Order: sequence, then structure tokens, then C-alpha cells
Amino acid sequence: MAFEKQRQRLAGVVGIPVTPFTAAGDVDAETYGRLVERLVLSGVEVVTPNGNTGEFYALEEQETRQCLEVTTKAAREASVLAGVGHDVRTAVKAAKHARASGADMVMIHQPAHPYVSRAGWIDYHRAIANEVPELGVVLYVRNPAIEGADLAHLAEVAPNVLGVKYAVPDPVRFRTVARDAGYERFVWIAGLAELSAPGYFAVGATGFTSGLVNVAPQISLDLFRRLRNRDFDGAMEVWDRIRPFEEMRAAHGNANNVSVVKDALSQLGLCRPDVRPPSRLLTAAERDQLFEILSSWGLS
Repeated sequence: MAFEKQRQRLAGVVGIPVTPFTAAGDVDAETYGRLVERLVLSGVEVVTPNGNTGEFYALEEQETRQCLEVTTKAAREASVLAGVGHDVRTAVKAAKHARASGADMVMIHQPAHPYVSRAGWIDYHRAIANEVPELGVVLYVRNPAIEGADLAHLAEVAPNVLGVKYAVPDPVRFRTVARDAGYERFVWIAGLAELSAPGYFAVGATGFTSGLVNVAPQISLDLFRRLRNRDFDGAMEVWDRIRPFEEMRAAHGNANNVSVVKDALSQLGLCRPDVRPPSRLLTAAERDQLFEILSSWGLS
């Protein structure tokens, strides 16, 4: 089967690194490389530069290129799944740069457009995937209107599409789409991170994405191993440990999704807590709450 190594690795923890900034507000390439290396040395086999935890939509084009290049150098033997998006031409240019830089896959962000037709959704992804046939392609699906039949059609016209990061908060919908698309055709990734992973694994997911893995990689990997082994009781024990952290990220409509991860890394001395608008820094009370969580994990 084509892209077999990539398919096997996507059925695991897909790490989404943060993008650290310097005091001047630029991308801190040296720290970025250390954070990626830390993920890989912990056992993470897929790293996604320019994902949402990496503040993709707050980065300039040159900065996304820089993040991708740093990642491919620091990732060692791990697979690099480069986030691309925006308009078709921009996404294609980014995908070709990812190929030239040594990435072996790209993840296409959900089209940021107020008017998305199902046929247009297929055309958008086909146009990008067909320009980089040597790369595996992962779809980032957040739109509940996308049907399994749409994915099946896309698979016919873009054979290098191999994975689906499904981020619609509805396990029943996920199961329905996966079965209608052809369950074995794609690698199905729970795209809403650790708290949603058990529900999605119960209905067919084989991997999940993670921002938490930046902070506590062994906890995320432990959860994955338990889910893979169908140890749901054990998985829910890990889930209970993770829950306060992930609930902080999800509060206020995910307003602090990235801020919590970066502040935790800051408290561990790994990078600055800075985020770009429209995200914000944590308040003193939130930082104290986060410190207690890290302490409960034995990390502070």
C-alpha cells in the first residue's frame, strides 16, 4: 500500500508543536528546534509544524516556511506533516516548499471561507493534493456538512490523500462519515485531542492529535497506548488526569487553547509564554491554576 510508513505513524499521537517567539516577537528558531527534538525523543513519530497549536493563522508566509524548515531539521527520523492552507495557490506553494524541505506529508487546513460547497470542498483539496503527488495528504475536517461520499470521491481523484483529521465534535457523525467514506481507505485521526480521543477510538479512530504532548509527552503517549490496547478503564484514568488541563484550554470557546500550552512550557523553563492576537496571555489566577495542575503531574 502506498505511504504505508506514513499511515502506520498517523495511527498514533500526532504532535502539534507550539511556535515560540522571542522577546522581540519573532519566531524563536533555536527554541523551536529544541521543542521539536524533545517531542521526537519522547517517542512522537509525527510532528505537524504550522498547525493550530502552532498559531498558523497568526504567522506570515515566511514564518511558516521557517517553522517547517526548522522542523524537518530537528525531527530526525520522525515524519513531518506540514500544515498548509489559505487560498489554493498559497497552499500549493507551501506544499511544494514542504516537499523541497524534506516533509513527507501535508495537512490541509479547513478552507477559511464563509461559503463552502461540498463540490467546491472536493475541488479545493484535489487541486492541492494533485500538485504534490509524492506527499501523503491529511485532510483537516471541521465541517459537519462534509459527507463520507465526498471523501470517497476525493480518494478517487487524489490517491495520495491518506488520512483524515476529524474534528467535528460528534462521534456518531464521525462513525457515519468514516464508514461511508470507506473505513480502510483512510487513517482516521481524532482531531479534538485527548479529551475526545476515547469516544472516537471507541468508534474507529486509530490516532489522535495533541497539543498537550508539548508539555507532558509521556502522559499523551500513555493514553494512546491504553486506547490502542483497548484498555478503556486505564485510558479513562489517564483522561481524568488530563481533564483539568484540557478544560482550561477549552474554556471560553477555546480562547486560551494555545496560551495554556505555552504558559505551561514557560513554567517548565522551555519557552516564553508569548502568543499573538487574537490569543492572549493567561491571567495571574489562571497561571496559578495551571501551576497546580503541573504540580499534580510532578512537573513543576
